[in-house]
Amino acid sequence: MFEEIINNDTWCKIEKINKGWSDDTKYYIETVDNQKLVLRTSNIDNYKLKKREYEIICKYSSLGFKMSEPVSFGLCNKNQNVYILLTWVEGEDLEFALPKLDWNKQYILGREAGMILRKIHSLKVSVEEIPIHTKIPKKKKQIQKYIDSDVRISGDEVALKFIDDNLDKIWLKPPVYQHGDFHPGNLILTPDGEIGVIDFNRWEIGDPYEEFYKLESFGTGVSIPYCRGQIDAYFSDNVPEDFWRILAIYVAHASLYSIKWAEKFGQKDIDNMVEICKKSFGHYENFTRCIPNWYKK
Repeated sequence: MFEEIINNDTWCKIEKINKGWSDDTKYYIETVDNQKLVLRTSNIDNYKLKKREYEIICKYSSLGFKMSEPVSFGLCNKNQNVYILLTWVEGEDLEFALPKLDWNKQYILGREAGMILRKIHSLKVSVEEIPIHTKIPKKKKQIQKYIDSDVRISGDEVALKFIDDNLDKIWLKPPVYQHGDFHPGNLILTPDGEIGVIDFNRWEIGDPYEEFYKLESFGTGVSIPYCRGQIDAYFSDNVPEDFWRILAIYVAHASLYSIKWAEKFGQKDIDNMVEICKKSFGHYENFTRCIPNWYKK
């Protein structure tokens, strides 16, 4: 199925990657000249989306941070699949590396991540690319799905009211290019101690503050110093007040809707999202506060 891919005859090792939430099929590849690559394949129906994703990866690769660099893009498997071939980022997933490090190093890596995210958000978005609609209607529909679901969190009324009262405050900042899934699970600690960024398949253009809510879901359980560092560095140590309220809105929404979203993956993932939700409720004291109790200057 790979014979149409340029230089596939130099591949000496191909291993399927069975991790992550993406719908892509992923492979780890080594070549005879010791190159390491990652191949992502998708159904041909996704050609336009994947072509745009590859273009965005090329755009991000000009920003000067370590990442999965673009190699090639095209069709394979007798035109049944579209593929993206990227360089492999060597190292350990940051979510596993951080707990082994002292708190100061965790914080420093968080700062590095925050500066990388600021670089991504610094790319100019042309007028014709700015979305016509915000995500507010979509998020209202999502939270209604949670309300109508069989799994509800005890005491969720306060959070639901907080979302309802404040949802119109999101998407007030100029839209930016987003990574779309920026958290320690999609970052690599390289052998030289720097951060490498992977998995850009959830990229989009939207509210820059939305990029931070996954710190609550997938960051605070790994390293609170990292989470503090990412926020501090992104804002050059001067976090604006409106950021905290908007972040709290995104966290409240994601905490509840993720439970409904996880249904398609099974009970184990539902239970995991319920635990993350309860943790978030604790950090925000049932969303009676906007600055989470784990953040300290």
